[in-house]
Amino acid sequence: MARTSRHKEHHRTARVGWLRAAVLGANDGIVSTAALIVGVAAAGTDTTTILLSGLAGLLAGAMSMAAGEYVSVHTQSDAENADLSRERAELHESPEAELRELASIYVSRGLDASLARQVAEQLTAHDALGAHARDELGISEVTAPRPIQAALSSAASFTVGAALPLILVPLFPASRLVLVISVATLLLLALLGALAARAGGANALKGMLRVTFWGALALAITASMGTLFGVVA
Repeated sequence: MARTSRHKEHHRTARVGWLRAAVLGANDGIVSTAALIVGVAAAGTDTTTILLSGLAGLLAGAMSMAAGEYVSVHTQSDAENADLSRERAELHESPEAELRELASIYVSRGLDASLARQVAEQLTAHDALGAHARDELGISEVTAPRPIQAALSSAASFTVGAALPLILVPLFPASRLVLVISVATLLLLALLGALAARAGGANALKGMLRVTFWGALALAITASMGTLFGVVA
């Protein structure tokens, strides 16, 4: 007797939540800390001041990322829960109207009216709220917001990203830090963009160019400001 092989599929949508938070945190950590270091170094300050400024930026940024991500994702979660509560009440008060609404959704997706009605009835019998959450509201378990996971992921990735340019500060004289940090940061951003794109199934080159461009712009602006204030001082 022939054995039937299972068809396994690996979808990347399950990664969306933590991947977005991790990439955002790492990118922000690298860019903001490197830009801070470059700006302070361009002003002609000593290595100790540059290092302390970078460390302060790391700590403040990690806490800010965690708090901001938690509040943002929790707001999304609250909005989805409110929609689900409203839908639950509508299913209780007007089950037939909700059934017709669900059937009309399937008709709009290509099913004929009779088949759409049968599908709606069977899904409603199985899990009415789940069917409406998925097909009417676009809410599913895969894309459900997870505030704590997002906050921890953002804070951790920011810390790692910020530490990469920061550890270079004591290794080079202050006069060379603008060039060293700028080059290292652009290389790190290119690597991060490529890895993030690959993890999400996108084009690696486009990911590299997109992240590197904005990082280079941030470094150029802060270096110019640091040089300006350094000269004025």
